[in-house]
Amino acid sequence: MPYVTTADGADIFYKDWGPKEAQPIVFHHGWPLSSDDWDAQALFFLGHGYRVVAHDRRGHGRSAQTWDGHDMDHYAADAAAVVEHLDLRDAVHVGHSTGGGEVARYVARHGEPAGRVAKAVLVSAVPPLMVRTDSNPGGLPLEVFDGLRKALADNRAQFFLDLPSGPFYGFNRPGATTLSGVVQNWWRQGMMGGAKAHYEGIRAFSETDQTEDLRAIGVPTLVLHGEDDQIVPIDNAGRLSARILQNATLKTYPGFSHGMLTVNAEVLNADLLAFVQS
Repeated sequence: MPYVTTADGADIFYKDWGPKEAQPIVFHHGWPLSSDDWDAQALFFLGHGYRVVAHDRRGHGRSAQTWDGHDMDHYAADAAAVVEHLDLRDAVHVGHSTGGGEVARYVARHGEPAGRVAKAVLVSAVPPLMVRTDSNPGGLPLEVFDGLRKALADNRAQFFLDLPSGPFYGFNRPGATTLSGVVQNWWRQGMMGGAKAHYEGIRAFSETDQTEDLRAIGVPTLVLHGEDDQIVPIDNAGRLSARILQNATLKTYPGFSHGMLTVNAEVLNADLLAFVQS
């Protein structure tokens, strides 16, 4: 399996599929998942002739379970290591949830300054800041994230069943049909990673203020968010990010959940392709 070793010694697993001369679409996954969460998008874009690249974040999936570096700076630097190893240029970077934070920091600090990025997409993404602070009164209380940490530490395996069975995909909504395969695949991906990386990743995705990252991004950026996102509420995330970004297009989806890339893949894939081709 292909790996790249970062400057601090972390082995990062990556996929590199499709024609090497084609425009690369680089996917950044959410917490606590892996690059496998992009299967529906990877196959779709391969079918349209693109080069598809996706990596497992450190501590997640098949990448090394490092004891440290579980923060947005390292996440972005690791993504940069993969991009530079493959010498990707004119790339479109697509990030979901925590992966959207990773995209924002990568593009702002690495990709755009190096001239490697054509466009960016933030899907159900965590920027600019999830936690409530004096300067971010619309955020979620710290106690919400403390609860996630406690659930993970008490029984990670059960927590990783409860979250996708409920709010992540909106399966807790009246009339919703739970897709057991989707839940099981979420659990499979989560349990591949390391407990310490997942525990510390909660702080990374909830307490990292990425306002300045968003302000620094100049490339066209598509912001996609479900209006019934119970994990990353739209008002303090997608809508706010679109106002901060220099060159943003916002598209929202009534009734769609945080996991819309999976359960509404046909709709999302068409919108992603239209943006890439625009």
